Amino acid sequence: MTGGLLGHLARFAGALRDRGVRASLADEADAAEAMGLVDLSDREELRRALRIALKIRPRDAGTFDALFEEWWGAADPTGRSLPPDERRAPDRAAPPRRVGSGSRPAGAEEVRESESPRGDTPGYSAEALLRSKPFETCTESDLAAMERLLPLLVARLATRRSRRLAPTRGPGRVDPRRSFRAAVATDGELLRLARRARVVERAKIVALCDTSGSMDPHSRFLLAFLLALKKVAPRTEIFAFNTALTRLTPWVSAGKLRATLERLAAGVPDWSGGTRIGESLAEFVARYRDELVDGRTIVLIVSDGLDRGDTGLLSAAMRALAARARRVIWLNPLLGDPRYEPIQRGMEAALPYVDVLAPAHDLESLERLLPMLAA
Repeated sequence: MTGGLLGHLARFAGALRDRGVRASLADEADAAEAMGLVDLSDREELRRALRIALKIRPRDAGTFDALFEEWWGAADPTGRSLPPDERRAPDRAAPPRRVGSGSRPAGAEEVRESESPRGDTPGYSAEALLRSKPFETCTESDLAAMERLLPLLVARLATRRSRRLAPTRGPGRVDPRRSFRAAVATDGELLRLARRARVVERAKIVALCDTSGSMDPHSRFLLAFLLALKKVAPRTEIFAFNTALTRLTPWVSAGKLRATLERLAAGVPDWSGGTRIGESLAEFVARYRDELVDGRTIVLIVSDGLDRGDTGLLSAAMRALAARARRVIWLNPLLGDPRYEPIQRGMEAALPYVDVLAPAHDLESLERLLPMLAA
């Protein structure tokens, strides 16, 4: 398949997303492979192939058909006549090659191409696909891949430099006062200059993760992210809440991620059950706020805001947290849908006390969060 057709496919998928039709990068990869197996000059055959490969839902069929006519109605969408060897790809066409590159695309809709021995096989970064894959579509194998990727993603928090300067034996700024003090012992001779350097700042985070039923497609992957944070920011405290609050930090071990998550899921009461956000946060304020939250602490709340409890309690708890914490960040997986508006009772009660409201539906959204935790 030519690069022009691949780019046209990427733009078509972007147009679908703009109209509210879900089409992920993984779906685009499947569509690119399907296009290599059909007669591109047969519009109806191409339409059926794209509809199947992009996993178009019945309710989106009308939108897909209208956009297909707009984008693929011409004899050739790239503006030229298709040569005979491109009208039908070989029966044994190779699937798109996944390039294990560490680089990421410039945008979520960009599809990377790379050279291949055939010269016309589109290439995709497996890492880029995983970063942009919605948690609700992830599998057990995706979690295993995330287990390898997450430490690299959060490693920057372990190397954040503070503005504060501390004495160092290595390279750094000259400290005149300490240098002259040391020279007193050598009759005023500056035999060695004392230096100061910026120390590594360890982030202090308190994370409260919603594990109710409505969060079930997301909570396992979000907890995996929080466990990875704990490894590079040891002062991170992790709590789970649904109808009650559970402190997870004592349960976290240095073992395998999946085993830890399974232990947490088995031990947290009412996992994937109901939710009372207000009551749970009020319990945290009463039992843990004074001990764990101060002016250096970032409070990270992970929830879709679908609360069945008392929103008055939620408002009061959020006010108490905002008054003491350095910053309150609320991660909502539903923000990954551009049509979403935070109008649920829980979100409306919490928003006045939230410094940052951000999405948490895929790894890319969590990666964008990291600078906020290090600031």
